[in-house]
Amino acid sequence: MGGIAALAKAAGYEVSGSDNNVYPPMSTQLEQLGISIYQGYDAAQLDPPPDCVVIGNAMSRGNPAVEAVLNLGLPYKSGPQWLAENVLQDRWVLAVSGTHGKTTTASMLAWILEDAGLEPGFLIGGIPANFGLSARFGDAKFFVVEADEYDTAFFDKRAKFVHYRPRTLVINNIEFDHADIYADLDAIYWQFHQLLRTIPANGRIITNAADVKIRNVVEMGCWTPIETFGHEVNADWTGRFEDAKQRSAAFSHGRAVAKSDDWQMAGVHNLDNSLAAIAAAHHVGVSLEKAVDAMSRFKGVKRRLELTASVGDISIYDDFAHHPTAIRQTIAGIKQRDPGGRLVIALEPRSNTMKMGVHNDTLAAALAQADLVHVFIPEGAAALADNLQSLGATLRLHYDYKDLVAAVVAACRPGDNLVFMSNGAFGSCRQTVTEELQVSATV
Repeated sequence: MGGIAALAKAAGYEVSGSDNNVYPPMSTQLEQLGISIYQGYDAAQLDPPPDCVVIGNAMSRGNPAVEAVLNLGLPYKSGPQWLAENVLQDRWVLAVSGTHGKTTTASMLAWILEDAGLEPGFLIGGIPANFGLSARFGDAKFFVVEADEYDTAFFDKRAKFVHYRPRTLVINNIEFDHADIYADLDAIYWQFHQLLRTIPANGRIITNAADVKIRNVVEMGCWTPIETFGHEVNADWTGRFEDAKQRSAAFSHGRAVAKSDDWQMAGVHNLDNSLAAIAAAHHVGVSLEKAVDAMSRFKGVKRRLELTASVGDISIYDDFAHHPTAIRQTIAGIKQRDPGGRLVIALEPRSNTMKMGVHNDTLAAALAQADLVHVFIPEGAAALADNLQSLGATLRLHYDYKDLVAAVVAACRPGDNLVFMSNGAFGSCRQTVTEELQVSATV
């Protein structure tokens, strides 16, 4: 929604918005754009009445602002509908979908197009470091959008991505997620099937060759040519690391081969993400060589294993991982890059799916390769705490943020990689730990 606000501002509208808790980096971006933010949902913010209210999917009936919109008869739309009608119309839309890697892959794709001089517009659920903002209107015909399968709004229960009508579609992977919206994996399959129905026959669908669930969706019906990507699999687009620490990578498509000796991204999942972005860029005319060259200058995404500080030889990262698969991939990537360093995880299980206990049986296994795991246990999550006990001596459970901060600071030692994992603000624990370690380092 912050990105949509930025696009509306760029289109010349006067924009304001409200939320219960807006935190950096999005709050910083909105302030810099001159977009007013109201704390909370007081109906008074709708006086005088706006020309249009764009309602995010976190809003539901009973919310004071929502009820005021309905009672006053104000014009309203969902974010995806507004985007489709005001930004995507008559553009070549490149959409990046999947349970994991959407933000990183969409950021990679936008940067490759930018580096090739195509000046794309984009809307991404994070802030790519190469751009410093999550959304750009753009004057060119190409527009990159992160295509989420979450529902659209309280009045439109279709997935967001069915509004976007892409010509180029990436599907990174499919897993069960969003348990607060979808009853089972079949319900998610159905939404992806609706998306495939919107892709033109002269478009392109780019899929992960190793993902059986994507093939299940394709078998439900597909009318568009497909290209596949993957590492160590039989695919149209393939890649591999050339060295043990993943600092060099090679990519191939047919007879074309391109290498990068300055690879920036850790983990085989990011190798796959880059393959998807390179394949999508190729569909609009960017060569393999140009795309790989651009990726050597890709700086990552804020909150996606973002190195935020180094204090006393302790590396501190901020990571959005909130699903066992993403957590496992992130841990594996760090271990590969720095096999001799100790890996300390601080995790806040904050997503609705996590809170509902859907991942209780798989979370411990995802964390097993970490050397020390601090987990904040939210209220009512006793079952989660019980299921983590298999981690044994590496596990530390915390029931308030101050306790977690004190324990993390006390346990840190030089050479550690300390990763804070949350899809929220995590009670500013990372910032507080960083400040306390900085104080200790100067004493």
